[in-house]
Amino acid sequence: MKTLTTALLAAAATAAMSGAAFAQDESPLDLSFNVGAATDYVWRGVSQTDESPQIYGGVDATVGMVYAGTWLSNVDFGTGNDTDFELDLYAGIRPQLGPVALDLGIQYYGYINAPTGSDQDFVEFKLAGSVPVGPATVGAAVFWSDNFYGGTGNATYVELNGSSPIGEKFSVSGAVGHQDVDYDGDYTTWNLGVGYALTDFLGVDLRYHDTNEHDFGDLYESRVVLGLKAAF
Repeated sequence: MKTLTTALLAAAATAAMSGAAFAQDESPLDLSFNVGAATDYVWRGVSQTDESPQIYGGVDATVGMVYAGTWLSNVDFGTGNDTDFELDLYAGIRPQLGPVALDLGIQYYGYINAPTGSDQDFVEFKLAGSVPVGPATVGAAVFWSDNFYGGTGNATYVELNGSSPIGEKFSVSGAVGHQDVDYDGDYTTWNLGVGYALTDFLGVDLRYHDTNEHDFGDLYESRVVLGLKAAF
């Protein structure tokens, strides 16, 4: 898994650098940053901080349609697991085909201080697309990993999502997704939330998350999360 991860990240970095070389004259490097906090870190309907608050930050680099970035957040996987942080590395391209905005990417999920032999680190491939529908945007995405979190084998996540502005400051968005894993851990998740732009750089989001597998434990149960994010 480590060899595959290294090879994939090297390939992604090479692609990003190659794209930058070809597009440098037409579209210079654009850097963006984000930092934020939330009352919980929910990923695909499941709390990643044992229902505790989250603090995160990231940086993204874009040259034309090529992008790459990194993102760091605290995590808490409960008693017996000393993992402190999740560190993501990702890269891809975002071509435009008529009205369809595509996103083809690769993402590495790394976990700092993970227990030895836990096989928590994994790589996912992404194919996503979105189209405008009036003032709204409707999208779909597929994520696939050949060795998911914990060494649980092949995994596929499929999602339908949408968002729409409401006036100048408010927006509404939501998603429905299904996580399919080799082991017996499949579930469906959904979320719906409202965002408000406090300034051009700062926004707040109030979101309801739920899954259809509350029997998997408290982390899979319904929750409302309040988040604050700055992007610049």
